[in-house]
Amino acid sequence: MNAPVIDPLQGDFPEVIEEYLEYGVMKCIAFNRRGTLLAAGCSDGSCVIWDFLTRGVATVLKDKDCVAAVTSVCWSKFGHRILVSAADKTLTVWDVVKREKVVQVTLQQSALQARLHTSSSSPSICLACPLSSAPMIVDLYTGNVTTLPISLPETDSTTAPPSRNRFSDGSAPFSPTAACFNKHGDLVYVGNSKGEILVIDHKSNQVRGVVPISGGSVIKNIVFSRNGKFLLTNSNDRTIRIYENLLPLKDGLRALDNIHETLKELPEAEKLKAIGSKCLALFREFQDSITRVHWKAPCFSGDGEWVVGGSANKGEHKIYIWDRAGRLVKILEGPKEALIDLAWHPVRPIIVSASLTGLIYIWAKDYVENWSAFAPDFKELEENEEYVEREDEFDLIPDNPKVKESDVDEDEEIDIMTVEKDTTFSDSDMSEDEVLYLRVDISPDVPEEQDKCIGMGDSNHSGSPLSEDAEQNGQGAKYASSPLDAAMDNSDTGGMPLKRKRKPSEKVLELQAERSKKPVPKTKPFGKSEKKNKPGVDQDSDMSN
Repeated sequence: MNAPVIDPLQGDFPEVIEEYLEYGVMKCIAFNRRGTLLAAGCSDGSCVIWDFLTRGVATVLKDKDCVAAVTSVCWSKFGHRILVSAADKTLTVWDVVKREKVVQVTLQQSALQARLHTSSSSPSICLACPLSSAPMIVDLYTGNVTTLPISLPETDSTTAPPSRNRFSDGSAPFSPTAACFNKHGDLVYVGNSKGEILVIDHKSNQVRGVVPISGGSVIKNIVFSRNGKFLLTNSNDRTIRIYENLLPLKDGLRALDNIHETLKELPEAEKLKAIGSKCLALFREFQDSITRVHWKAPCFSGDGEWVVGGSANKGEHKIYIWDRAGRLVKILEGPKEALIDLAWHPVRPIIVSASLTGLIYIWAKDYVENWSAFAPDFKELEENEEYVEREDEFDLIPDNPKVKESDVDEDEEIDIMTVEKDTTFSDSDMSEDEVLYLRVDISPDVPEEQDKCIGMGDSNHSGSPLSEDAEQNGQGAKYASSPLDAAMDNSDTGGMPLKRKRKPSEKVLELQAERSKKPVPKTKPFGKSEKKNKPGVDQDSDMSN
């Protein structure tokens, strides 16, 4: 099912598992804007940040009062802040550089997903999608909560649920609602359980347009591409839909006002649908018509050329990759572990997926050496071929056409000061204080306690150099003492560990014996008996007695 020919100049996609990351049980993942740092929320309430270049842990953000599982993580635009939502109904904003908690807000319900405002480096509001209520705009510093509408204004007065999580008849709770900011954060796109996409002005809390989806299935996920030109939805009918954003990337509200002025005569419901048709246009649909699988965590690639979605089936780790033309180009098959989250690297052809076991798998492209990329005239041969040389091929002065002179002005000054915009990113504005890397706090290794092994007079260590010297010098009792006594003996040397002592010569032993007026003890080989035979007594008779 792979595409036979993929132009590498149009973009690459990963193919194999390159590496995996392990730290506790990780549940959700998110890259920063440049893809240099990877944040992962764990089941113990901590948020671990990986340096994606070295694949090492840069820091761990942990609130000692929070032990609930993390449900989502979100970076601010320039990477200074990170928003962590947990199952204990809290939203916590961390300062990534200082490793400090900035603010924490407690909601009425646990948020399945929380997203910071996309326009500023230190946003004060976020968009939260609770488990069984409408999405809400949360002011992180004042705690004010604004609940967004999830249906048309006409139906709010008649069929609006009296409680937060049940319809008017009280029959069944409505499904969780998905929502996201647009590129510049002036509009919120909400996907409800009726199969509608609502375009909402979150400042005035008004629905400005409605886009109905064919089939009317529940919308489970909704996300914009990095360039803001396409919108992706994942519905309960097992279909991923791509919509083209018809509004300008900037001043979307002003464009909506202009459209509203031209449709004043229509009724309110029809006018909202007409405005919605001028906001989004269906571009493509993706589904597996054979297996009919549900999709998990679909998203765009960094450049928006590819669409990726994970299989929601239990016991399999499959990732489907399509191009924007609707062609299925690759199916990545991993271990037999359910997939719970995935993210595409903002710049490189890398996919990161989180499994149910808590591991993070890194999928990368399987690069093959292609020498023709370095020499266009190089030809790779499958087998030996007979080659007939030209008549003038090895002449000193071959009869080749004269090479045209270059038109480049070699005396022209080269500008090395101007920084060109990086076209890789959809918003190529560079920030001087953008956080790309973090200073890693290196903890010193715990030294091995070798002094205890030196101070113990165990028979198992009788073969060590220190124990042999102690035994031969008659100082075995000194080194057979406890580690505490050995530490006390080392106090004369400033607490330094014991070092191997040199074995004294026989002359030194004789001098010491003369001074102490004691016979010189003669050393015996290890393992032989110290018993001496008496003169005139046979050894065999002695053994018989």
